Amino acid sequence: MPDLSAFLITQRWPAKHPDRLQLYSLPTPNGVKVSIMLEEIGLPYEVHLVDFNKNDQHAPEFLSLNPNGKIPAILDPNGPGGEPLPLFESGAILQYLAEKTGKLLPVNAARRYQTIQWVHFQMGGIGPMFGQVGFFNKFAGREYEDKRPLQRYVAESKRLLGVMEAHLAGRQWIMDDEYTIADISMLGWVRNLIGFYEARELVEFDSFREVSAWLERGLARRAVQCGLTTPRRL
Repeated sequence: MPDLSAFLITQRWPAKHPDRLQLYSLPTPNGVKVSIMLEEIGLPYEVHLVDFNKNDQHAPEFLSLNPNGKIPAILDPNGPGGEPLPLFESGAILQYLAEKTGKLLPVNAARRYQTIQWVHFQMGGIGPMFGQVGFFNKFAGREYEDKRPLQRYVAESKRLLGVMEAHLAGRQWIMDDEYTIADISMLGWVRNLIGFYEARELVEFDSFREVSAWLERGLARRAVQCGLTTPRRL
């Protein structure tokens, strides 16, 4: 049985199943990437809710695992060489889990890097821009009199959706007919943009028919449905 007692985070979130991968998360667009991935690959895991309402992400125990104070983060008791591996950043976790299990990342080297490039596209563009739309459209930023920031992020989000739209033409998934971590990285963000962030009309989402169809296909997957609500909020 792996011993995880050396990791400070287990003092706040004890592992009932230390032989399983430990996931510390919240069902946000970044958090659900990893829960969806774990459901898709069927890797046993134990999930711990990092409650932002309690500032759990700033607790010393959590910062010991992710000094950046963001979710998700994992602790894999069966990491490389059989040693426990702590890991943060959702894109890095997706790639790690894909390589660990040999799933959802093409074996062909060229297609592998092409998949990873789309994960970086999400990390560097989709996530930050859609998140800013959410802030300026629904949260504190909506009270700002100056609407130029909102307009700027809406325009950039529409441009990014246009990139996806053009790429998805004639394709079922980002990598043609192969569902990969590239799709997993984006599903929660696109869903949030038009749902929780209430920006469907703002970004003219219904005009992006390829993206709409891709999102519908993704949300129909059982693993996605499960991952989107893991861990459950209190």
